[in-house]
Amino acid sequence: MSRRFRIILQMAAVGIASFTAWGAAQSEPPKKSAEVLIRNAVVMTVTHGNIQNGSVYVKDGKIAAVGKDVSTPPGATIIDAGAKYLTPGIIDSHSHIALDDDVNEATSPVTPQMMMMDAFDYQDKAIYRGLAGGVTTSLLLHGSANMIGGQAIVIKHKYGAGRDAMLFPGAPRSIKFASGENPKRVYGGRDQLPSTRMGNFAVQREALVQAQEYKRDWDEYDAKVKRGDKDPKRPKRDLKLEALADVLRGKLLVQIHCYRADELLTEMALAKEFGYKVRAFHHALEAYKVADKIAAENVGIATFADWWGYKQEAWDAIPWNAVMSMRKGVRVSIKSDSDDFARRLNQEAAKTMHYGGATEEEALKMITLNAAWIIGVDDRVGSIDVGKDADLVIWDGYPLSSYGVPEKVLIDGDVYFDRSLPGFGMPHYREGQ
Repeated sequence: MSRRFRIILQMAAVGIASFTAWGAAQSEPPKKSAEVLIRNAVVMTVTHGNIQNGSVYVKDGKIAAVGKDVSTPPGATIIDAGAKYLTPGIIDSHSHIALDDDVNEATSPVTPQMMMMDAFDYQDKAIYRGLAGGVTTSLLLHGSANMIGGQAIVIKHKYGAGRDAMLFPGAPRSIKFASGENPKRVYGGRDQLPSTRMGNFAVQREALVQAQEYKRDWDEYDAKVKRGDKDPKRPKRDLKLEALADVLRGKLLVQIHCYRADELLTEMALAKEFGYKVRAFHHALEAYKVADKIAAENVGIATFADWWGYKQEAWDAIPWNAVMSMRKGVRVSIKSDSDDFARRLNQEAAKTMHYGGATEEEALKMITLNAAWIIGVDDRVGSIDVGKDADLVIWDGYPLSSYGVPEKVLIDGDVYFDRSLPGFGMPHYREGQ
């Protein structure tokens, strides 16, 4: 054996041993700590300004104290932020990560029985990449091929903790509706309904009429059971109509892919006609044209900061849309719709400070508290307030700039991303996880 070959083998052995040791060290989820004190931070609370040289005390995964003079509890893990910025975890109000190629069930324009949970790939590294950008919560939506799509899931980016640990406990159910070019293109290309905007809304209206009848049948049956009627006839269960009946009952948050002003108005009129509420319009690039009407219905928008012109519906998009809509009273969120954008949502939000003059707090709200409201979890996350989940990000620079990147990311009080660790502490899934 030549000397050169022996050296190569020795180097390979050292490399394999090091990699194996590193992989083993990273394969476990974060160590749980009952109590954590983050001190010496610029705490950007989102709801009550910034606290210089502030501290946040976390107990059992919840924020237990916030302020300048928070005492150090015995036995607590201390994290010194080194005068760096501390923000709530970023919330992505429109994402398709971890769904692989299963975003659209494009076999029918009405598929509310589809559950994105059944397509959730909890090992997708895009979850971790979002985490590395400070994202701690995401709404994973069905695509926009269908007028009425499937039911979303809300996840926390606890990469490495396993599938069930990633699901946001108690988050309300959401469903995806869509209008405009996408359903027209998908089904019109097959020479079937819908192929026009008229067809889009006819399909949606017909499905909702069927849901009304289904709901009425079940309400009558339940009333008979409650009265004690003898042998009431039980209606046949239909998963598609069951989901839409829950829309009519207000049990599902309706998230609507919609661009144009005329369609925004039509969707709100349909909601009034059938008695449900629209939670948010997604994309909504012409929201600025009808923002007063959107605000009057207490509907939010999840939009891009400055995308425009990438299809006909986006021709009238302007980068001032977010701030103009916000000034009219609309809850505005900046979302990703992309695993790439998810890693830099802080920079996307910062664009609203340039386009329209959003304040620091307003810009930060668009990727925290407002996004949390759209998802329906604003009582749990989105600001640094006592009682909320301890989803927190320490930044090594100003977070609303291209120079700020997350140094540490905590979810429920546990560190899931740490830039100081080898491989940033990224866990590796093992068989059975």
